[in-house]
Amino acid sequence: MERKVGTISRGVRCPIIREKDDLANIVVNSVMEAAESEGFALRDRDVVAVTESIVARSQGNYVSVDAIAADVKEKLGGETVGVIFPILSRNRFAICLRGIAKGAKKIVLMLSYPSDEVGNELVSIEKLDDAGINPYSDVLTLEKYRELFGENKHEFTGVDYVEYYGNLIRECGAEVEIIFANNPKTILNYTKNVINCDIHTRARTKRILLKHGAERVCGLDDLMTSSVNGSGYNEKYGLLGSNKSTEDMVKLFPRECQDLVEDIQKSLKEKTGKHIEVMVYGDGAFKDPQGKIWELADPVVSPAYTSGLEGTPNELKLKYLADNDFADLNGEELQHAIEEKIKEKDDNLKGNMASQGTTPRKLTDLIGSLCDLTSGSGDKGTPIVLVQGYFDNFTN
Repeated sequence: MERKVGTISRGVRCPIIREKDDLANIVVNSVMEAAESEGFALRDRDVVAVTESIVARSQGNYVSVDAIAADVKEKLGGETVGVIFPILSRNRFAICLRGIAKGAKKIVLMLSYPSDEVGNELVSIEKLDDAGINPYSDVLTLEKYRELFGENKHEFTGVDYVEYYGNLIRECGAEVEIIFANNPKTILNYTKNVINCDIHTRARTKRILLKHGAERVCGLDDLMTSSVNGSGYNEKYGLLGSNKSTEDMVKLFPRECQDLVEDIQKSLKEKTGKHIEVMVYGDGAFKDPQGKIWELADPVVSPAYTSGLEGTPNELKLKYLADNDFADLNGEELQHAIEEKIKEKDDNLKGNMASQGTTPRKLTDLIGSLCDLTSGSGDKGTPIVLVQGYFDNFTN
């Protein structure tokens, strides 16, 4: 009998992970126990995905506010530092900002507007239109911002991030000046020492700043790239992808974890005889239509994955085939024709009209987004996700 179910995504529970735990063994055992408990079988090309959070926790990859402060002072000089384009997040950036503020005498905080890089809104575009403000060219002081727009609290958190970030900096003993601008060069009118906190546009921002006279420029990916007084670190991403752990500590994005995914794959092969793909995932890459927030605050969706997850989908659009190539067929004859078309498809369908409308994104971004939605970010307790049938098609 043919299978009647396609892709299935299952959250898998596991023990609470601590530093130095044998994560590969825990992941394998958890997946095996879940299969036995729920009565399903593992199959070739299933995907086991592990959230970056428990990978970093098993690595003990944490840094304190004081470690961040020491690194900032060493790399930026400890005087006036421009902090530009941060995202508006208590979880993602506030603790990092505390460390930055403790490593300088004055912070010139330059916020992008009307929203941050991932879509958190400072002020609505409608209010900008009404005020006649051009966000591409106009630079606003804090006083002008308040005069025009008053207090603006985040739709979901209820936080006025302008006030929150300003107070946080002052509480750490630094003077603060807040401006609103979208051109990186603007900060150079205030200081030549800059931390650019943008995520996906960071290389361009650094290039512009250095070209136009900045003396010292660090992205978040340049801070905490090595251990400070025994702290954690991430040689590739620094503070990018970090999350709040405590009021004085952040958990970094995991360090090198390619060995982990390959160890898990090897162990599952030995125990099940099945070739299972494995990946580490962080934020998904999708946009919320209500809050207009783009979820991806990590530098990448997946920092490590097995080779079978390389590439993009290579799929035909069934409705295109049904409405065009086989518009005159129905029932079993139509099904058979489409099945044969799928079996005969080229290995690379790029440019083929029959693939138009399929999702041209990396497999790891698609599967990682599915896993992020499955595991959630709260108390579900399923930091491992098993995806089955993702690589199936209509002929399986």
